[in-house]
Amino acid sequence: MDEPIERLIEYFRALPGVGKKTAQRYAFYIIENNRDKAINFAKAIVEVKDKVHLCKECGNYSSSEICPICQKRNQKLVCVVQEPKDIISMERVKTFDGVYHVLFGCINPLENKGPNDIRIKELLARVNKNGVEEVIMATNPDVEGEATAMYIAKLLKPMGVKVTRLAQGITIGSDIEFADELTLEKALRGRQEL
Repeated sequence: MDEPIERLIEYFRALPGVGKKTAQRYAFYIIENNRDKAINFAKAIVEVKDKVHLCKECGNYSSSEICPICQKRNQKLVCVVQEPKDIISMERVKTFDGVYHVLFGCINPLENKGPNDIRIKELLARVNKNGVEEVIMATNPDVEGEATAMYIAKLLKPMGVKVTRLAQGITIGSDIEFADELTLEKALRGRQEL
């Protein structure tokens, strides 16, 4: 096969969840469509790399300094998630009116990831600055997510902040990213204080 085609296939294969056959389909889709579509696709990728950065408040990806959620929502209610993609899942619920805080991972000694390796200090500073009343721990319901939630709850309790955990509508060992809207909504409504 021609080198430019092979290179394009390899770039698509590097994407999460994309195998060889899917990468080939993507590559041939680009080849078989008009040049303008390919240029617009490439421009969209470059634009995301040039313009998207972390929101200074929550750590979500945003093209503005402060993301639209942090600009418009209740600052007294903070939902803590592990990754930006978890915000997309939580937003499908449509009933949550608070803001988010992205940790970028969780405490995981097996991967040498401790409390200083995730955005806990930023959360504590935010709680102090904004007079946060409730923090909802929406980390994944696995060992690392639970340990992280408990660690953060211990830090927040002396500050007089109510700390809750999503109710167990989400199965242990799964990722929030894959939960459906109804399960997430029930888990959010049934959250419990830690």
